[in-house]
Amino acid sequence: MRSVGQSKVRARQLLTGWLPENARIESASRNSDRGADLIVRIGRSTLVVEVRRLADPGGLRHVAAQARANAARAGKLAVPVIAVPFMGEVGKRLLRDAGISWFDLSGNADIAAPGLRIYVEGKPNLFKRRGRPTTVFSPKSSRVVRRLLIEPERAFQQRELARECGLDEGFTSRIVKKLEMDRLLKRDDAGLLHVTDPELLLESWRESYDFSKHHVIQGHATARDGSDTVARIAEVFRKSKLDYAATGLAAAWLWTEFATFRLVTVFVPEEPKATVLNQLGFRPEARGANVWLVVPNDEGVFAGAVERHGVTCVHPVQIYLDLKGHPERSADAATELRHRTLGWGQVNETKAKSR
Repeated sequence: MRSVGQSKVRARQLLTGWLPENARIESASRNSDRGADLIVRIGRSTLVVEVRRLADPGGLRHVAAQARANAARAGKLAVPVIAVPFMGEVGKRLLRDAGISWFDLSGNADIAAPGLRIYVEGKPNLFKRRGRPTTVFSPKSSRVVRRLLIEPERAFQQRELARECGLDEGFTSRIVKKLEMDRLLKRDDAGLLHVTDPELLLESWRESYDFSKHHVIQGHATARDGSDTVARIAEVFRKSKLDYAATGLAAAWLWTEFATFRLVTVFVPEEPKATVLNQLGFRPEARGANVWLVVPNDEGVFAGAVERHGVTCVHPVQIYLDLKGHPERSADAATELRHRTLGWGQVNETKAKSR
């Protein structure tokens, strides 16, 4: 929305359409800047609505506490409700865990109060920004997030963070400030940077991550199974002295040995030459493809790559993101990978031994 006022008007319109005729919707009186925006009274229920123009997960966690406090001032049985332009999956989970009702100005809702239940899902985001959005999770900017998540327990100097990410200090400073504003990063008295909530940072990134933005070359290579395919690719690339790093289902299996797989996905700095593809027995073919050769939209995907069972793999953080865009048992593989390797303290080395 273009203004907070317009957001409130839209919020009132949606509530009017959902609620029975005897509901009263009032503009809340503000004794401070932290007051609620709308008060809804219907039967035994009182909803105290906070309207916000942003739905970033870090900010939502703060707003949830504020909404609960405002509801408490309205009465013991008052229910806090947060309204935003569009609620993503991470935001939904945060508010569900916090016991806070919500609705978005796109028309989705999950509101529960005594004698009242409103649940609407599947409405598209009506407030997507035009042009290229400013985000800490864009391909280049996400180098900072990736580096933080590879060692989430480490205290970083901003200058060393820029150097390790291969970014200039001014660009890094802007990303750090945005992460601080979103309460995903904090600075201590010595000026060192700390990740406040690795899981929230990871899931926030995953929500906006789009694997299809990479250049994916789909094809077929003759092999007995997925394990044979990834081993063959590793051998050919190693002998050809070419950089690569497996990701997706194959890499998840190399880390966890969970779930068999057919599709093998490998990041490569550039499209391999025909001589290399011939050694792989690779022929481009989208239908029935068992190999994806992926030229990334930023070289940062290779950061933290390690060797597993003789195969170079991207860091588990990157694998977890990439599984979002994969078929087969990718959702199960992502859950297992996160449980087994992203315990925040278990996978903090940039180089690991093969098991």
